[in-house]
Amino acid sequence: MKQNRDTIFQEDAVVLAHEAKDGDQFILRLQAPECAAHALPGQFVHLTVHPLQPLRRPISIMRVSASEGWVDLLYKMVGTGTQKLSERVVGETISILGPIGQPFTPTRKRPLMIGGGVGMPPMIFLAEAVRDDKHLQAFVILGSEVPFPFNPQPSQIMVPGLQDSVIAAMPLLDDWGIASRLASLQGFPGCHEGYVTDLARDWLNSLDETARNEVEIFTCGPHPMLEAVVKLAREFDIPVQVSLEEFMACAVGGCAGCVVEVQTENGSAMKRVCVDGPVFDGYKVFSQTA
Repeated sequence: MKQNRDTIFQEDAVVLAHEAKDGDQFILRLQAPECAAHALPGQFVHLTVHPLQPLRRPISIMRVSASEGWVDLLYKMVGTGTQKLSERVVGETISILGPIGQPFTPTRKRPLMIGGGVGMPPMIFLAEAVRDDKHLQAFVILGSEVPFPFNPQPSQIMVPGLQDSVIAAMPLLDDWGIASRLASLQGFPGCHEGYVTDLARDWLNSLDETARNEVEIFTCGPHPMLEAVVKLAREFDIPVQVSLEEFMACAVGGCAGCVVEVQTENGSAMKRVCVDGPVFDGYKVFSQTA
């Protein structure tokens, strides 16, 4: 087992489970004890999808068990690389690098987590990380335009300020005692018919000023969604951390192929999503959002 950069580990991870979900989505569980022991919410792994296809793919971490040594990844099949990955079976070995990148850093009492599509995994990871902190009051909003990779169920946790018809939640989050609601434009039962930002705005409007000042937003998803979330954060003057998803070659900061423009104290600068991110201050990435 080779250690790299003191924080990133290269492991030959054994496939423990590989489940196909609706919408060409898959949940992959890998035995990767070093990654599981060191991973933090917002980080990702870079894995080889097939022995004959050496170019790796970055995938966000959804869950880990440090005690049992496994890592869960949720991905959607969208090209030849993820198609090859979808063919891997239990018992096979996959080379992974991880954990990689800067994680989320909660600082306020009410973390609001907003995930869209394959941007859901970091929100689930963050929710699990904070679930035992009784001082935090987390709320998770997940959105998808394909069937969710879990069976939505009516939540047992009340969320004041939302329409009575919006009751669909992620069962795992309910089991953890964390409030969640789902949004989609596809008419899924119990989901908010609209965007994740619409649902978040309804919730934020229901809070008084004191409670709203305790909110901090964390988000991951498609670029237009992230831009809309940062716009929403500006509307309510709330801090926001965004996790960016970019195409990556090396994923360890060597090739500079995943750079994005970020505003700094000294003006704009090009930052590498893989190691300077993937988590950034949303205002510094979407500085021109009105």
